[in-house]
Amino acid sequence: MRLGAQGRLVLPAPVRKAMGLHTGDTLLCIREGNRIVLRQRRAVEEDLWERFGKVKKSLARELIADRRREAKLEAGR
Repeated sequence: MRLGAQGRLVLPAPVRKAMGLHTGDTLLCIREGNRIVLRQRRAVEEDLWERFGKVKKSLARELIADRRREAKLEAGR
């Protein structure tokens, strides 16, 4: 593959076929050190649902509560 003038990459047809990629599919570009990893968005979403789908608590509420506690501590300094 070669990087184009506008920073575009063209994935070779055999790679697209093997990965089941089609025109319009959304890919996520993830930097891991000096590597670039492309993942299908739907695969990432499936991984997240598998990992967090069984969580009973609201992760958003938990994060908001954490931020409020931190803000109180900072205000008291």
